[in-house]
Amino acid sequence: MRARPNWPIFAMALPGMALTAYLTVSAWSGQAVAGCSAGSPCDIVLSSRWAKLLGLPTSFWGFLAYASLAAIAFIKGAERHWKLAWIVSLWGALYSLYLTSVALIELKAACPYCLASSLLMLVILGTVLCQQPGDLPKFSWRPWLFKTVAGGLVVLLALHLYYAGVWGRPEGPEDPGVRALAEHLARSGAKFYGAYWCSHCQEQKEMFGESAHRLPYIECSPQGRAGPRAFECQVEDIRSYPTWIIHNRRYEGVLSLKQLADVSGFKGDF
Repeated sequence: MRARPNWPIFAMALPGMALTAYLTVSAWSGQAVAGCSAGSPCDIVLSSRWAKLLGLPTSFWGFLAYASLAAIAFIKGAERHWKLAWIVSLWGALYSLYLTSVALIELKAACPYCLASSLLMLVILGTVLCQQPGDLPKFSWRPWLFKTVAGGLVVLLALHLYYAGVWGRPEGPEDPGVRALAEHLARSGAKFYGAYWCSHCQEQKEMFGESAHRLPYIECSPQGRAGPRAFECQVEDIRSYPTWIIHNRRYEGVLSLKQLADVSGFKGDF
């Protein structure tokens, strides 16, 4: 039994949680990450198809890994504590190295936030390695490495096949023109009112592809279809979905990208 929590691992997991939480919130809110201007190497990485996994930001999965390590730090059983910490940090390090390799080789870009997270995970893995208890019963490095490293590589291969489109639906890169339109609509004060159950709202979002999360979207049915409309939707008397309000003018129904560009004053071509 451990006499105290693993404070070094816990202390390193906290900044990892903070970093990945910031990236996750930025991705979900559509806000630009500090220091990542449009078209910058950081922006290229964070808007690539590798920036999402199973529809969620990759940083969210990193947050879960760091949060797991923070929780593992309080496990009292020495063997269980060390083995779990090793598995999480090893698999986290392998995934981080994979993403870093993709960024440098495939995208020809680097994200300082991602590099910082990769380095932190490698440091945690090194710390766990140094903390290996010397009196684990029937423990041998060779079979242990075979099981954990081989398992991690199998998971990594499955993820690579997902990103390659062999299975699942990988997130594609954002179209620069469509992204620029979405960002223009948000900056101009336009509002896109809809409901999660509205098929036409989904059709409108699908026109923006991977840039849909940048739209100034307002959910009017936060409590379900039978629940009351959101307050902002009541104030604007939104009764049809989707409804756009652009430059104080109301447009109901699905609008094409060209229509949205024209009515909002966007200068791009569609």
